[in-house]
Amino acid sequence: MTTLGQHGAAPEAVEATYRRITWRLIPFLIICYISAFVDRSNIGIAKLQLSRDIGLTEAMYGLGGGLFYLGYSMLEVPSNLMMVRIGPRATIARVMLLWSLCSAATAFIIAPAHFYILRFLLGAAEAGFFPGVLFYLGQWVPARRRARFTALFMSSMALSGVISSPISGLIMHNMGGLAGLKGWQWLFLIEGLPGCLLAAAALYCLTDRPDQARWLTPAQKAIVLADLEADAADKRVGSHTSFVGALKDGRFYVLALMSMGMIAGVGGLALWVPTVIQRTGVTNVWHVGLLAAVPYICGVAAQQLVAWSSDRRGERRWHAAGPALVAAAAWCLLPVVKDSTWLSLAVVTVVSMGMFGATGPFWSAPSNYLRGTAAAGGIALITTAGAVAGFFSPILVGWLTDVTGQLAAGQYYFGGLLAVGALALLLGLRSRAVADSAPLASTTPIVGEHP
Repeated sequence: MTTLGQHGAAPEAVEATYRRITWRLIPFLIICYISAFVDRSNIGIAKLQLSRDIGLTEAMYGLGGGLFYLGYSMLEVPSNLMMVRIGPRATIARVMLLWSLCSAATAFIIAPAHFYILRFLLGAAEAGFFPGVLFYLGQWVPARRRARFTALFMSSMALSGVISSPISGLIMHNMGGLAGLKGWQWLFLIEGLPGCLLAAAALYCLTDRPDQARWLTPAQKAIVLADLEADAADKRVGSHTSFVGALKDGRFYVLALMSMGMIAGVGGLALWVPTVIQRTGVTNVWHVGLLAAVPYICGVAAQQLVAWSSDRRGERRWHAAGPALVAAAAWCLLPVVKDSTWLSLAVVTVVSMGMFGATGPFWSAPSNYLRGTAAAGGIALITTAGAVAGFFSPILVGWLTDVTGQLAAGQYYFGGLLAVGALALLLGLRSRAVADSAPLASTTPIVGEHP
């Protein structure tokens, strides 16, 4: 006899509904965030030529990297609160159009000041996209399924490295001098402009809420709405609907501290992995790009595996903090292996696996206790805290690198900041109301997987 859920639907119908949502929303969101993350992180490999051409020191490069996060953090909360009014679809389209234009414009910089301005504007343009998508997924997916949906979306961060690093290296290696442009100029043009097309596509591909989805049947809409209503009624899943109320909860700041370690660390990977590889003696920029893709390939695999385990067990805290601590230890090991290309690549791969493995469980946790305006503003403020760390960290690391002539001090810094955030998460989130959600039954297939 088939057991019916709280919405009166058979398990097969429930799984079919969430598979449909997965295939309708997630691939497009992944493509969008790949575009965003490529436009944010391709500066890491462009730097190998760009620094010489416009006269950037490591400290100046770090300042430009940090200014991205300054622009990002200044507009993060306003952008997300505005999204509640105008809807995710229009917000995502607006963000993609602006960041695409800013990225492409970087091809024409001729001085460090231009670099600073466009990195700031790129961050301001992208503000609201990442927390906006997390909020958006919270309008479609109940808490017990959210880590895997979040990890699927966030796989775009690692996939961008897999795709962008070899292609960026190939563009810079082969297109320099074509039409009088440098290789790094072609890089920004080719990788920046496609976002304009994605902005237009967002208006067609995305639907703001389940009840508006023409591609769901009435029965499927009822399943999703019943699950979301059950979340709203479950005190274990959420306790704050007010933005001010969330700010009074100490656990909110624990999440913000972990966000600082996560965002600064992921930014550190994007900005300095090509430099780490080049300093081991790899001089061909295309080879650097190929090797830089390896950590991201392994990061995607770890990301999905940890998220699957987190949802299966209904546990968030250890699944986020454990991989983060592994990544922190690997950051601190990097200076020991700095002279070996293959050992450095292996350790950077462990950093990537730990960093990306923690993302699904961690970024699922805020929505487990924030709802409504508190979810939109709270998630944005948590990511803003991370963006503040993202602003100061590259500046500090660039300065330390110039002063010491080594990357070691910066690597210890990234590892230490991440370890502090992970330990705070373990000690500060002991309540299932915040960190955990009800586990999926052991017979529930993976979202997006055919039973």
